[in-house]
Amino acid sequence: MRSLALKLTLAFLLVGLTGAVLVAVFLSYRTQRELDRLVLDQNQQTLITNLTRYYQANGSWRGLEAAFRSQEDAGPAFRNPNPRLEALRALFVITDPEGKVVFGGRPGLAGRKLSNRELRSGVPLEVDGETIGWLVFTPAIDRWLPGTPEGNFLRAVNQATLLSAVAATGFALVLGSILAYTLTRSLRELTAATKEVAKGKLGYQVQVRSRDELGELAASFNQMSEELEHSNRLRRKMTADIAHDLRTPLSVIMGYTEALNDGKLEPTPEMFDTLHSETQHLSRLVDDLKTLSLADAGELPLIYQRIEPDVLLKRTASAHKVQAEQQDIAIQVQAAPELPEIEVDVERMVQVLGNLMSNALRYTLPGGQITLASGRAGEQVWLSVADNGEGIPAEDLPHVFERSYRGDKARRHPEVETGLGLSIAQSLVEAQGGTISAASEIGIRTTFTIHLPVEK
Repeated sequence: MRSLALKLTLAFLLVGLTGAVLVAVFLSYRTQRELDRLVLDQNQQTLITNLTRYYQANGSWRGLEAAFRSQEDAGPAFRNPNPRLEALRALFVITDPEGKVVFGGRPGLAGRKLSNRELRSGVPLEVDGETIGWLVFTPAIDRWLPGTPEGNFLRAVNQATLLSAVAATGFALVLGSILAYTLTRSLRELTAATKEVAKGKLGYQVQVRSRDELGELAASFNQMSEELEHSNRLRRKMTADIAHDLRTPLSVIMGYTEALNDGKLEPTPEMFDTLHSETQHLSRLVDDLKTLSLADAGELPLIYQRIEPDVLLKRTASAHKVQAEQQDIAIQVQAAPELPEIEVDVERMVQVLGNLMSNALRYTLPGGQITLASGRAGEQVWLSVADNGEGIPAEDLPHVFERSYRGDKARRHPEVETGLGLSIAQSLVEAQGGTISAASEIGIRTTFTIHLPVEK
């Protein structure tokens, strides 16, 4: 049995059938008990009076059963149509003063002695203040014979209960089939969608039909499918960009080496500087790709050390001081006092800040300023690199951390840009439990902010 819809249908049917049977049994039992109680309540006092009168007339219980059957001098309580006779007898037993059964009840009770507990549930029969016996009622099931009014009533109730149980079971079967189909429809659609995604049709969407767990599952699948398509698109774009970045320096290197090999060019220091520069560009690209692949695999080696945030800022400022002076750009460090130490991989964090600093220097005009700042926000310490350069267009800002993404202004420096720097910075920060974000206003200010936890 592989069909989930069939399993659910049978489950609904089993639950409905079980409930119907239990209700039918309980209703039949309760109807029988209440009918017994009604009959006893109607006949109890008359029965006690007639039994007491019989004992007074005979001086004992001898001959009671014969009198009950013949209905002679038995009184109104014994005067019943013949089919009711045995049914009424099953409702009670009569004992002598010691509790020994002398009449009534189920066959085989005659002569049995009832316990004190059983006697206390009955009614004492007394003559002149003396207990002459006990009248004990004995509830039972199916005591009323067919043909009696009580028996006919119980049979009608039982038939109605049975028909109701059958109808409820049929309704449960129909409702269970509908519910099973409805519940499994979304699962069938998700199964078909996963097969489409497995075939390479990324971005495939399913209809969200409800707001329950199945609806959440469908929505999660749609989100996953969109992210897979987006990641695949970025991967293809990054592959094309990297191929382009590799082709440019390789073309330069191959052109020079072929010309040198053919004797068309004479080696010069300038030529070797160019070859060395292009080789460094290739080396940086390879290192960037290696860092990203390790971060994606969760295998990036990190050596954590405790360090004060202002030490990181000052080290970054010092490393780029000469380049900033050459470009006529001022560097300012604004470290908040008494910040707690943070536990980070110092070299990796210097790499991140250095990357942000290089970007700021690249896009800040002469006479501009770069500010390195730090502070605390709750249980986090933040580090920021801000410049008053050209800024990042609003349409580019959400994509700056995507791999190989280049805004228009970045294309001014194709010889030094790989488009992976900010992606690497994000991967390194997130690997250390932090976050990085960007904010910018065109022509006013661009700020990259890193948030790191105070304690890990």
